[in-house]
This record gives sequence, structure tokens and C-alpha cells, in this order.
Amino acid sequence: MYGVLATLLFINTIALITVVLLQQGKSAGLSGSISGGAEQLFGKQKARGMEGILHRLTIILGVSFMVVTFLLGYIVQ
Repeated sequence: MYGVLATLLFINTIALITVVLLQQGKSAGLSGSISGGAEQLFGKQKARGMEGILHRLTIILGVSFMVVTFLLGYIVQ
């Protein structure tokens, strides 16, 4: 059981790092500060695309990372 959870934790960690690195920053340099009002107007459409998927995937992977880590700590104890 330890080997399965350790492997799952490793895969989850690599996936979480990859998903976080694929996301864009909240402010895209100087253009992000200039067009801040327009982004609030059209911000809902952006969440439907790839950014929304990556955001949801980050939450899912983060929660699963926490659960697997707790299970692994409980088993080792």
C-alpha cells in the first residue's frame, strides 16, 4: 500500500507542478495594468477557456495532493 501511495504522490506532484507552470500570471506585465478595466468587463469569458480548466485542475490536484500526503503519513506512522 505504501508503494502505491508513494507512486500516486509522485505522479500527483509532477502533474501539479506542470499545471501551475502552464497558467498565466494574473497581471501580464504593463499591458495588464493598462487594460485592467476591460479585463473586468470581459473576465467571465476568459474563465470558460483554458484558464478555467487549469484553475479547476489546480484545485483538484492540490486537494488530492493533501489527501494522499495525509494517508501516506498515517500509513507510515
